[in-house]
Amino acid sequence: MSQRTVITFGTFDVFHVGHVRILERAAALGDRLVVGVSADALNIRKKGRAPVFTQEERIEIVSAMRVVDEVFVEESLELKGEYITKFGADVLAMGDDWKGRFDEFASLCEVVYFPRTPSVSTTALIEHIATSS
Repeated sequence: MSQRTVITFGTFDVFHVGHVRILERAAALGDRLVVGVSADALNIRKKGRAPVFTQEERIEIVSAMRVVDEVFVEESLELKGEYITKFGADVLAMGDDWKGRFDEFASLCEVVYFPRTPSVSTTALIEHIATSS
């Protein structure tokens, strides 16, 4: 039986329980979990600000998770199909805040969207920390 590879992507900035849960749920879908951590430059283009933690720090944090087998830098949202092919992914797992956005990859692999962890948002956490200081 061949190994089932799951791929997911994210910024994983200000790492929290929602990140832990999505990585654990993604890992449960297969035998190997590959994670694309968004490059600093990608985050600046996507969100208009740099992440709190650097790309290298975020890679180190995600790599430390026992359920994660491999981590790489996601340079561009437009390369998702190439990443799926490169890593031989059988499943693309994403949070449901992206629901429908990656259905185009259903011809390459199974696409699964997980419900977000209620009341946990990186943006809200950053705003809370900023206003509390």
